[in-house]
Amino acid sequence: MTRLKDIAERAGVSVMTVSKALRDEPDVSAGTKTRIKVLAQQLGYVPDSTAQGLRNRTTKLFGLAVSSCADPSVSRLVLAIEERAYELGYDLLLAHTLNIPEREDACIHRFLARRVDGVFITPVYRIAAETRVYQELLTRQIPTIVLGHSAPFCSQFVCLEGDDLAASAAATRHLLKLGHTRIAFLAGPPGAPWAQQRFDGYRQALREAALDIDDKLVFQAGRTIEDGARAAAQMIGEASPATAVQAVNDLVAVGCAQVCLKNGLRVPGDLSLLGFGNLPLCEHFQVPLTTLRQPKYRLGSAAVAAMQLLLRGQRPEIKPLPIELIVRASTGAVPSTPPFRRLKKG
Repeated sequence: MTRLKDIAERAGVSVMTVSKALRDEPDVSAGTKTRIKVLAQQLGYVPDSTAQGLRNRTTKLFGLAVSSCADPSVSRLVLAIEERAYELGYDLLLAHTLNIPEREDACIHRFLARRVDGVFITPVYRIAAETRVYQELLTRQIPTIVLGHSAPFCSQFVCLEGDDLAASAAATRHLLKLGHTRIAFLAGPPGAPWAQQRFDGYRQALREAALDIDDKLVFQAGRTIEDGARAAAQMIGEASPATAVQAVNDLVAVGCAQVCLKNGLRVPGDLSLLGFGNLPLCEHFQVPLTTLRQPKYRLGSAAVAAMQLLLRGQRPEIKPLPIELIVRASTGAVPSTPPFRRLKKG
């Protein structure tokens, strides 16, 4: 391993001169700097980032805790953060929480042990107003960006999010314009702010259309394909009067669609279906899915820009990012007979 001493001996200068030249200090001539940098490159010199961190009181490390990179929407977010961090000279410590609070605590404590310069978190949402590990981040004054909706336990941090409420309302309006008035909603995990905002957007659009909100059209689903399949089976079992289904995310929508298609329903001939997220599978599903495109890559880039401001001691101004409705083949006109009632009779 090449040391500063090796470069100094080859260049015929002191170790201090080599160190200053590699740091671009002004009291070393341009010619000497160039000669030393060329020699360092030829000898394969790699700076000791640990030593640099001790001098600068920085580690050039960011911690990023996400639910799971197996989720395609999360992977786009991670890619954006890693790319922007790389451009700024930072390395990324990546950890998966798997939506388990205790695991999230452990991930954040590992970041703190590595003395990261900043932390990005897709939070594991909890009902508690305070959470010890988040309070620890505040106490230590660690620059922290929450990649998601604000909740009481993380409200003191900068929170970056898409405008889920407005997007969900736009999705419901799309179904209303097609003539649907009995729109089922497959709700997400209770207590998750993003799921609540999407449900609130659905209700807002119905109220704007002077339609009553029918609790019998709201089904508790969750976040997975299996959750969507169970909700569809429940709709069939209850002979739901719905002619359209708005799901809290794309995976739930796909699970619902699979059950409906297996039971002989046509999408959108018998049933219109709409998701949220624009996962890659949506465009290539058996029936391309109408959905909402979340700006996950833009969210990741914005998060790193916000982190730069925090590192400079500035508080960034944050606005929810707009979410785009993508109309594909899964939504259409109202059928003559509610499809789930027809299945029940059959």
